[in-house]
Amino acid sequence: MRHSVPPAGAPDAPGDGRGERGRRLVELDVLRFVAAFAVMSFHYMAASRSLWDEFPTKLFAPVARLTTLGILGVELFFLISGFVILMSVWGHTVGEFAVSRVSRLYPAYWFAVIVIFILYRFSGVSGFDPKLSTGEYLLNLTMLQGAFDVGHAGGVFWSLWVELRFYVLLALFSLVGITLRRCLVFLAAWAGLALLAEVTQNDVLVFVFMPRQAPYFIAGMAFFLIHRFGARSAALMPWLLVAVGYGMSLHAATERVGERVRLIGIARYPAPPEAVIVAITVVYLLMAAVALGWLRWLRWRPLVTVGALTYPLYLLHQTISAVLIPAYRDVLDPWLLTGITMAVSIALAYAVYRLVDRPGQRWLRSRLGALLDRSRGSRRRGRGTPSRTVPPIPAQSPEASVP
Repeated sequence: MRHSVPPAGAPDAPGDGRGERGRRLVELDVLRFVAAFAVMSFHYMAASRSLWDEFPTKLFAPVARLTTLGILGVELFFLISGFVILMSVWGHTVGEFAVSRVSRLYPAYWFAVIVIFILYRFSGVSGFDPKLSTGEYLLNLTMLQGAFDVGHAGGVFWSLWVELRFYVLLALFSLVGITLRRCLVFLAAWAGLALLAEVTQNDVLVFVFMPRQAPYFIAGMAFFLIHRFGARSAALMPWLLVAVGYGMSLHAATERVGERVRLIGIARYPAPPEAVIVAITVVYLLMAAVALGWLRWLRWRPLVTVGALTYPLYLLHQTISAVLIPAYRDVLDPWLLTGITMAVSIALAYAVYRLVDRPGQRWLRSRLGALLDRSRGSRRRGRGTPSRTVPPIPAQSPEASVP
């Protein structure tokens, strides 16, 4: 697979998955896992012909019309990201935003790149081998390999490059100060420029404004505005932006899935355009339910952990399948082997979350936060102003910066 108005002050939601009055939006954790599970199902049961040595949709024909649509789990991730990242940057400086994003994304990502490097360098596993040089693996550690036209160590890593470009756009926008009115202008302008990029296919416009992914980020941010300002008179404009994003998403999704259908045929990839339209509609309805508070009844505490393990699950599930499926496909029933592979992937993702991701985030956030504090203190002393303690940078829950 190659988002009279009060000013932006202390945020309602610092980006840790918390909404109004500091309540954690557990429903977003649930949707993250749904998105990750959809992508995993797509890879295991619809896309990995090289692992099964035949088309997976033939092996799993009873569910093929669902698993082929699992590719759109990435689109759900982008919608959630638009919601959460606007929540995260609101009321914070660019430095705070950068610290929160780097500390959130990189620990588990570094671990995944190292595991993939070791696996393909020192074992006989060949499925999904990116065939990268040592230098290219090192470049992958920066997450910037896409800028240098270097392959991704993991098949799903392309989406992280998309996420990074989204973060840059939002960070630049935050320099002018984020308010509701400015958000509406920004989102409308981005939608227009993304549409222009899609029509012209100008390389620079496509790179900057990402017409195939922008609709989801735009709609996700609009959903956050509805969540935060839904009772205000300006709420009609966010809904209009959601509608624009939805229309553009239908085009982007049908084109993305259609390319795969045209490549291998509808019989081997049964995902007709009408099914894609239904899937995108369901995804938007789920996000609308979050924005309107209709899923507030979700309160079960373990769901927070379920949401937290989705990022390492997303990063590593393909690699795990490359180890297990070729090794056991000839001795185990495909359904049983897929179930075992999913269970192992989820268990290992939980282990990575507890042992690598969570402590790594804390360690990196504390050090980057200290550097940010010292930088601010130096600038204040240089201006002759008294130093003050900078509030701790909030922890980020995993959005999935995903596919």
